[in-house]
Amino acid sequence: MKIEAVIFDMDGVLVDSEGLWKIAEKEVFSSLGVVVTEKLSHKTQSMTTDQVTQFWFERYPWEGTNHQEVEQMVVDRVIELIQNENCAIKGIKSFIEKLRSEGLKVGLATNSPFKIIDPVLKKSGISHLFDAISSAEFEKQGKPAPDIYLTTAKKLSVNPKHCVAIEDSNSGIQAAHAAGMKAVAFTNNKKNGHHYIVDLIIDDFEVETLPLLEKNKV
Repeated sequence: MKIEAVIFDMDGVLVDSEGLWKIAEKEVFSSLGVVVTEKLSHKTQSMTTDQVTQFWFERYPWEGTNHQEVEQMVVDRVIELIQNENCAIKGIKSFIEKLRSEGLKVGLATNSPFKIIDPVLKKSGISHLFDAISSAEFEKQGKPAPDIYLTTAKKLSVNPKHCVAIEDSNSGIQAAHAAGMKAVAFTNNKKNGHHYIVDLIIDDFEVETLPLLEKNKV
């Protein structure tokens, strides 16, 4: 199957931001009286910010600040952390440049709000390398639903069967497979306990590549 496009997840793939989201989550919701535990916080890891806000409100309802305002507080704090922390994934720029040099289109499909995308791309110096950008903020369902990947493939004018998705979570991999795409897991050299069902695993963008660069298939 000829590969025509590679679509990247954002958090954990373009920037090492999982810890930053957890910091923002704890700071914002704790300020509203929520008891943020590690066990419950783990459940929110693959949710959209809207879902995370609803998750905590159902357990610890707060007053005086509406749902949208709280969600925006989290987003703004994450943006601040991204701008101030050394969180860009090593090797990502040259990796994407290599894909483009091979004539492949490049897309972005993230569960994160659209507002966060620009700061992330600027942080990594890769704003100019993407042919299509999509946020689940504008979809009926976030990952693991396939909506965001189907939207991105459409923007790229590429059949999903000719796309490869690069993800760091099982929910993202499920979304890619549900869209009919090949899936690659990126671990960033972390032993995170995930058991990925994927076509390929990449640990480090600085030292690894995709077989499709040599054979145009996975």
